[in-house]
Amino acid sequence: MAIEMPQRHPLAPKPGEEIPSHLTMCFGCGVDHPTGLHMKSIAGEGLTATCEFTVTEMHQGAPGLAHGGLLSLAFDEALGKLMWLLRAPAVTARLETDFILPVPIGSQLFISAAITGQENRKVYCAAEGRIGSPDGPVAVKASALFIIVPMKHFLENAPKAY
Repeated sequence: MAIEMPQRHPLAPKPGEEIPSHLTMCFGCGVDHPTGLHMKSIAGEGLTATCEFTVTEMHQGAPGLAHGGLLSLAFDEALGKLMWLLRAPAVTARLETDFILPVPIGSQLFISAAITGQENRKVYCAAEGRIGSPDGPVAVKASALFIIVPMKHFLENAPKAY
């Protein structure tokens, strides 16, 4: 089967609407996580989304700079938000991150993400992150492969309290 562009689900968040958090304690998007990214994600046109967060002292690796692993996490979160546009539960199968510029603490990172194709359960995505504004310098780029899974994958692996 060839890679094709999927259709946006009719019940997906509309362009301009915030994409909700899947868990309030999620390190990436949860509002209740004390040191998390608190990433805000907005559905775009078609199969796109924009996300932003501020790098804090809690997110640094080298003194004064965002930790590379944390930036990879931010892109995993941003690219994962795209699955809301398909209304399909999915897991990250591969994430490739290119670090172009250092990201200082106190910076706002603006991430633009898009689904680039789908083949059966495989969903391909790409994103870039800019420092300071949506038109700022590109600091990080990423591409990912997500695999659509049945909801039972999450239900069977969650603690009983959930």
